[in-house]
Formats: sequence, structure tokens, C-alpha cells
Amino acid sequence: MKLDKQQILSALETITVSGEGKNMVESGAVQNVITFADEVIVDLSLSTPAMHIKKRAESDVVKTIQEKVHPDAKVKVNIKVNAPEKPQIKGKNIPGIHNIVAVASGKGGVGKSTITANIAVTLAKMGFKVGVLDADIYGPSIPIMFDVAQERPLSVNVNGKSKMKPVENYGVKVLSIGFFTQPNQAVIWRGPMASKALNQLIFDADWGELDFMLVDLPPGTGDIHLSIMQSLPLTGAVVVSTPQNVALADARKGVAMFQQESINVPVLGIVENMAYFTPEELPDNKYYIFGKEGAKNLAEDLEVPFLGEMPLVQSIRESGDVGRPAAMQNGTLLEKAFETLTRNIVQETVNRNENLPPTQAIQITTMAGCSAVKK
Repeated sequence: MKLDKQQILSALETITVSGEGKNMVESGAVQNVITFADEVIVDLSLSTPAMHIKKRAESDVVKTIQEKVHPDAKVKVNIKVNAPEKPQIKGKNIPGIHNIVAVASGKGGVGKSTITANIAVTLAKMGFKVGVLDADIYGPSIPIMFDVAQERPLSVNVNGKSKMKPVENYGVKVLSIGFFTQPNQAVIWRGPMASKALNQLIFDADWGELDFMLVDLPPGTGDIHLSIMQSLPLTGAVVVSTPQNVALADARKGVAMFQQESINVPVLGIVENMAYFTPEELPDNKYYIFGKEGAKNLAEDLEVPFLGEMPLVQSIRESGDVGRPAAMQNGTLLEKAFETLTRNIVQETVNRNENLPPTQAIQITTMAGCSAVKK
């Protein structure tokens, strides 16, 4: 058996590398093809170092050649990454904060703040220094979940400047617009005012040394999201969704927002919340009230990591309502579930930092009454 090089190239023209509009050959990803009887070596050059994209490209090449050229072909794929040089981070950095992770959802009511709070306390239990910035300006719930709704940040002097000292509980530092409003007071602000308030919470605070700052974003894709990405070079984003199609459609938009070329914030993965219901009296039963594995399938479809699933359990809601996150229930299945989820987020953050350059904070200008995003 002798493999034909032209047949192989024609087969490779049917493959598109994730994130590129052209096929492998047309885009220049295929650098060289060498054949030796029943063996073929394909040299690829990719523009992204993301591990899942490299593995997908290798798998697609082997599968396509064996399907379209010869089933017994012995295929070897060599991948070289031509990653862009690390860009200079524009905008402001916060000294001492090593990783800034946004927790987002396309749709409200999927448990994004609950996931944020439980990830934060789990990180703290693991020994990390953690802070939470509640950026949900119009519906701040983090103070309730950390049992600090009645607290107020103190003023401290740092190098001659007056700074806010975040409120701390369970080993997590917290700042929220909820500390500065009354419980029955609606926040009725236009975008610029909300953005100014966020900047004060970010840059006029003494956060100290943090391994992780979690940013609890409001639902959707709007002005607050752009303001955060303008102000901070985010390490990555976690998108929370429930399994049903209505939520998944919005989660897809949330992922697309971060992946836009002009924004380019790495998506660390998707979390499926309220994945199934298990009654306390029937601990071995699972009822998929909102559908089964919808967010997991979405993650596979979008080629982003699936970080884990969390059940619909009454005690998670009750724990949030009384200000003691469920992940603090030592020795329970919920504690183990949140620990697994958090470990996956930590691992994806490590992978992101090893394989990708720092995220560049975007710049936003207003043109003709519309928000335009640019580098």
C-alpha cells in the first residue's frame, strides 16, 4: 500500500481548526505532509496553545485520513504552536492579585452567585487567599450569602491614601455595592454611574495579597461586563448554566461574549447547576427536572472544558439564605462536589496560565451612541 499525498491534502481540506474560518490546508495550518508506504507524517502549525484544540486537531487528522484515504494508514501528527507574543497588559492591574476569575451567566436565576460563594469558601479551605467582588450592581446577593449584610467596609490608610478595607468572613474578603445601599432600596443607575461605583470597589480598596479574586457578574452580556473587562485583565471566565434549552441558549451567548476577538478572555469552562434533584429520603435517586447533561453537551459543542455539575438540593438554598455556604458542611456530599468543581477550576487556571499569554484589558469608546470595543 502506498499513500497518495494529494489524496491526503484533499482529505485535510475537509477539516477546520477550531477558531479559524478556513480549512487546515487553506489556512496554512498544514505545513508538510510526508508519506512512506502505509505511513504518513503531518506537520501542523497552530496559532493557539490550548490543549483541547491541539488534541482535537490531532484526532481529526488521524480520523479523516483513515476514513477518506485508507483505514490502515499509520498517521503521526506533529504540532508546532506559533503563539503570539505576550501582549503588554493595558489598563490597571491590582498589585498582589494573581488571578481574577469572572463568574458569569447568560440568564438570571441559574445560581451564579451561589456557585461563586461556594467556590470562594472552598478555595479558602484549600489554603488560597481569596476575595469576592460582587459586581452584580442591580441585584447584589453576596453579602447575604456570607452573612455580612449588616457589615460596612472600614477606612484604612495605605501609603498615605484612604482605602476601603473589604469585609471578611469564612476566610474570604468581600466587597459589594450592597454594603452601601439599604435592603429595600433599588439601585437605579445608568451605566456610567454603575461603572464608576465598580471602579471604586476595585481600585479604592485594600485587597492585599490574593491568589484568586472572583468577580460575580450580573446576568446577561451588557455594560457592566464591558466595564469589568475594561478595568481588569481577567485571567479567565466561568459560565454557569442550568440544563434546560432556555438557559443554554443564553449561556452560549455568554461564552461567545468572552471569546469575541476584540475581548478574548479565556473561558475556563462551564458549570451545570441544578443538574438533577435528589430527595433527602431517596438519596440514590436522580430526577432530571430541567433536562439531562445540557450544559455538559454545550461545553463539548463549544469545545470548552466542562467543570462539573451541582445537584438541586434544598440545603444549598437554605445555606445561602442564612449566610453559611453549603460547601462548609464538612463531610457531606455537597462539600465533596464543590471541592471537585473548585479543583477543576484551579486546574484550568493553571493550564491557562501555562499555555496562554496574560489577558489584555479592553478599551471601550463610545461612537454614535453605541459602545464600540477595541484593543
